[in-house]
Amino acid sequence: MSRFALIKAVLGPIMRLMFRPQVEGAEHIPGDGPVILAGNHLTFIDSMILPLVCDRQVFFIGKDEYVTGKTFKGRLMAWFFTGVGMIPVDRDGGRGGVAALMTGRRVLEEGKVFGIYPEGTRSPDGRLYRGRTGIARLTLMTGAPVVPFAMIGTDKLQPGGAGMPRPGRVTVRFGEAMEFSR
Repeated sequence: MSRFALIKAVLGPIMRLMFRPQVEGAEHIPGDGPVILAGNHLTFIDSMILPLVCDRQVFFIGKDEYVTGKTFKGRLMAWFFTGVGMIPVDRDGGRGGVAALMTGRRVLEEGKVFGIYPEGTRSPDGRLYRGRTGIARLTLMTGAPVVPFAMIGTDKLQPGGAGMPRPGRVTVRFGEAMEFSR
């Protein structure tokens, strides 16, 4: 059993009870082949909810600081996040964006699911901000379709600066796949 399957089997039922996710449009995610899931990013738990509600493993980039801690908590976070598909990237300096793009390209060329938050970071107030060009470059480089998604309610369960999320309902809404060609 893979670490992803183990984490989903053990933590999945607990997270489903705690967050009671309602999923709409999951049928828009192809059952195989490369696909980019692109959505809003409201809070830290978004990257836990998305893998929970998807049948396929979702790979995504995240700050390398999430997996470099030397304490027990830091090592546990590293085990969890790399297990659910987070690929750590150093976002400092000019090379962070390039490294993230190359990581996404590799994941998609392997026929996997790549999750991305086009704004590049969490929204501090729930509004959508201007996206970055990485998603357009990825889809043009790989030909992968883009399935948009919206996280709804995660900001109420874990407002900015809050530690542990509180129980409540979240909704993840997937839109129809979009194909882009040159």
